[in-house]
Amino acid sequence: MKIDRAIKEYVISLSSSEGKSENTVEAYQRDLRNYASFLDKKGINDTSGIDESLIFEYVDHLNDNYSSNSVNRMKTAVRNFHRFLNYKYDMKDPTLNLRVSKGEKRLPIYATKKEIEQLMSVFDDNDNRQLFDHVILETIYGLGLRVSECCNLLTNQVNLNEGFVKILGKGNKERLLPIPVETKHLMNEYFVKVRPLWLKRKTNRFFINHLGKKIYSEYVEKMLKEANIKANIKKELTPHKLRHSYATHLLEGGADLRVIQELLGHSDISTTEIYTHVEAERLKESYKNAHPMYKMKKLK
Repeated sequence: MKIDRAIKEYVISLSSSEGKSENTVEAYQRDLRNYASFLDKKGINDTSGIDESLIFEYVDHLNDNYSSNSVNRMKTAVRNFHRFLNYKYDMKDPTLNLRVSKGEKRLPIYATKKEIEQLMSVFDDNDNRQLFDHVILETIYGLGLRVSECCNLLTNQVNLNEGFVKILGKGNKERLLPIPVETKHLMNEYFVKVRPLWLKRKTNRFFINHLGKKIYSEYVEKMLKEANIKANIKKELTPHKLRHSYATHLLEGGADLRVIQELLGHSDISTTEIYTHVEAERLKESYKNAHPMYKMKKLK
């Protein structure tokens, strides 16, 4: 089978059969394009020409050019791709001896509560477009949404009267999220006053821009970057870091880890446990700043 066709089939299966998120599918596509480019340079354009030695040559190429975390991600994409071909077409899997380590888990970067206040304060809610941008960021942070979940939000998922949003996340896992009071107020302001003005044709998209069209993650990322600069926040905040901030602030407020897991839509508690390390680091820093023995050491 031609490699391009095989990749196309696999990518389609990620969306349809496996229910992967839009961002995950895009990441797999990027990594497999990289793999296809390497194979093309080797004169390989058909899956029948890929053997184990070529796989390990590709891994050597990755090790020379990418970080360990990126290498592990790309190896995972290639291994899963060949497993798919083996399962669907009974093709020989050249990645059987390919090992993927989990790699080092990095502590997530998050905004402090003060930085969140700074960020949200840059918007003038009397201006429709600024209110629109404000409510998008409030929705991502206030509900801990993935940016794709926010962009794809439908009107029938949002119950402003009862104050909750129903999300169908990764792996079609459904979760009900309570809407904070301030977020609910902003969502209602937008939905009642702004959205009807921008509505050009019937759509069930909750968030539509001034042209009546769907919003995309690129718009949110660019808008957040500009708001971040305007708020004079030194960290480079992204939509996903707002989600990290949501989880961290819940933990700081005393929320149970299992509750946070459900709210974030994590299938595995180990994914959520990273936030306990964030809290531990914060406590350690507070301890160092407050304990007299550390202060005495600084004076020496």
